Amino acid sequence: MEKLKEKKYPGRLIILGKDLSGKKVIAVYAITGRSPSSQARRLVRKNNSIWTEAIGERKLRAAKTEILLYPALYLSKGIAIGNGQQTEAVKNNLKPDHNPLQILSSALAEWSYENDPPLFTPRISGCLVSSDKAALSIIKKGEDSFLLRNIFEFPLIPGKGKLISTYQGKNRDLVLSFKGEPEEIELKATNAQDMALAVYLALEPANGEKDLRIAVVSVFSSDLSSDQYEVSIINRYERKYNSDE
Repeated sequence: MEKLKEKKYPGRLIILGKDLSGKKVIAVYAITGRSPSSQARRLVRKNNSIWTEAIGERKLRAAKTEILLYPALYLSKGIAIGNGQQTEAVKNNLKPDHNPLQILSSALAEWSYENDPPLFTPRISGCLVSSDKAALSIIKKGEDSFLLRNIFEFPLIPGKGKLISTYQGKNRDLVLSFKGEPEEIELKATNAQDMALAVYLALEPANGEKDLRIAVVSVFSSDLSSDQYEVSIINRYERKYNSDE
């Protein structure tokens, strides 16, 4: 988690990988935010999906709720994950006989980055349909408003994962979009609760700095085709953990 600790403000992030035993796939989604409207959220489970939900309606009245409130995870014969409404499109394209690259290519063909100037937040997404490989995508604004689309497919290796985030990690007035390929990260946790806690603690601010953490959800699965998932959620405002281990 050392690379994650270096990121003071990653925005939203996704981690996909496999546990040390090689028997379980892992998906993690985490949210950090600076504005009151962004902070006024939590993650909640609704059947086989995880959504962002408002906890302070007054703070969200002037905000673009379609950007702040969305399905972050779908657990449906695989895992669809993303930082916006496009997550549903990824879920609708989950097919066991398709590779992750095909799934994201089809699902995200009509999507662009978020309409939130001046940030123009990238749209990050990912999917898992087997224990062999996964894929991550980022759609972001390039120079002269040119739309940049990148999809990265990679093998799942025990104890390893790939991380992608909306921003590079420096907390500056105008944050920079994530650049380059997904970063490799070690995954030492053996269950969903420990994984969620490891990410949550890695995002802890240095002394005196504002706590930008909002929520983390971690999912473990030993058999994606069975729709059996171990899910753990940490919401900072609750100061407690919700787990169905």
